[in-house]
Amino acid sequence: MLLILIIYVAAGMALYFFQTKLLFHPEPLPQDHAFVFENPFEERKVLYDSSTLFSIVRFQPLNDSAKKGAIIYFHGNMNNIAYYAPFANNFIHYGYEVWMMDYPGYGKSTGELTEEILYIEAEEVYKMVKAAGFSANSIIIYGKSLGTGIATQLASRRNCKRLILESPYYSIPNVAAHYAWMYPVDWMTEFKIPANEYIQKVTAPVTIFHGTDDATIAYSNTEDLQPLLKPGDEVITIEGGGHNDLNDYSEMKRKLDSLLR
Repeated sequence: MLLILIIYVAAGMALYFFQTKLLFHPEPLPQDHAFVFENPFEERKVLYDSSTLFSIVRFQPLNDSAKKGAIIYFHGNMNNIAYYAPFANNFIHYGYEVWMMDYPGYGKSTGELTEEILYIEAEEVYKMVKAAGFSANSIIIYGKSLGTGIATQLASRRNCKRLILESPYYSIPNVAAHYAWMYPVDWMTEFKIPANEYIQKVTAPVTIFHGTDDATIAYSNTEDLQPLLKPGDEVITIEGGGHNDLNDYSEMKRKLDSLLR
């Protein structure tokens, strides 16, 4: 019994002290790294303070004269912009710019990674998009995986045309509890990102995509979020969809087409 208790405490301490490494899997890049993308783009860097630099890439539609609006895209917890750049294709051929940012520690972004700085960076990018001439009713906020909570927080504070969430979570503690149900994760987790609270303050229409076979963020997260949605908000359930393959399903392609065309 004592051995079991020792293992329980030791494993709990490991989870607590290494939680940031378990949650975030960044791939940093040197500042002189030259991005190469198939679509036209502009790289921007915003120095927030002496140690925090936000790296942002602005992808342009091929036909600039037919520009419809802007997508603010919040990516997942792995890699960097270079990995997620191909997803910009979902939007640019409909005439949307795509503004994609790396979180501190990802790509060329630097600084300490905290929940507060994630929200601050989101706000900074929103301001940049507005300053580029886009009105709130032409801005779509899009979140994928980890980025869904950040996107929802921004949409709860700033007006936009629509909030689109791909594989969202109820909150970070809720996701942690799925894996570490035997621990009091509510007070152990440093990052909270309570999407369940933020989504109730979003006035824009909300569209959620989630696969039933998602082994990373269980579909039950969307089931828990659904009662919090407004009339007119929608959940697109992808039967058999996993965490990183929803883009391959015709249901998602058709729905994005109807929203963006």
